[in-house]
Amino acid sequence: MQPELDILVKHVRELAEKAAQGGYYTYTDFLGLGELSAVKMIERELPIMYTSFGGALDAERVILAFGNADEFGYQPEFPIKLIKIEPLMQKYADRLSHRDFLGAILNLGIERSVLGDIIIKDNIGYTFVLDDMADYVMSEIKRIKHTDVKASRVYELPEGELYKTEAKRITMEGERLDAVIAKVFSLSRSDAQALFKRGLVFADGREVSSASYTPKANEKISVRGHGRFIYRGVTCETRRGKLAVFVDLYV
Repeated sequence: MQPELDILVKHVRELAEKAAQGGYYTYTDFLGLGELSAVKMIERELPIMYTSFGGALDAERVILAFGNADEFGYQPEFPIKLIKIEPLMQKYADRLSHRDFLGAILNLGIERSVLGDIIIKDNIGYTFVLDDMADYVMSEIKRIKHTDVKASRVYELPEGELYKTEAKRITMEGERLDAVIAKVFSLSRSDAQALFKRGLVFADGREVSSASYTPKANEKISVRGHGRFIYRGVTCETRRGKLAVFVDLYV
């Protein structure tokens, strides 16, 4: 395990112990896929259960809350605020990407762990932030690329499907995950296999090291640097004896 993950695991143990002994919730910062996978490896050793939330139902980056509502008598209140960052003049604004929003916020001198998912709709970025850093981000973010922006606190995401998926049918000889990833993201088989060696493939938040892993129906597969999809499983066998597999690809 990488040194930074060793530090995270130690911190998680301390948070779990504090929650169990003190009878109140404790919280992590936002965790990414690799960090979540490290926590899942030791979750059975923890003295108390945890729940996760990232501000929205399908959020990839989440905060863990250690505690038990049945014992504590109340639900956790995750320390998350939602910030809307939009161009001052949309008509003349650059077309802003996820990388643009993320880079501009990190350039304020804050850590990645302060930020959750960034959702872009109509060239506006909706950013989940730890509540004690929200005011700082709102007051300091002034420009993204060549575009002047303003930030404000909002209390809900805009209407409409924000974590969009599209159904995709692929034809395969088997259900090995490396083959599925190669088909979904239009990669060579060898390039897909290399992703496993680099620790970039996750199934429901757990790192998958074996390229021959067979995904389960409705399992969420995340491939860092490429995207994520929900594996829906085999629907039928084609006339040529191959498998017809469906996935819901996040777009």
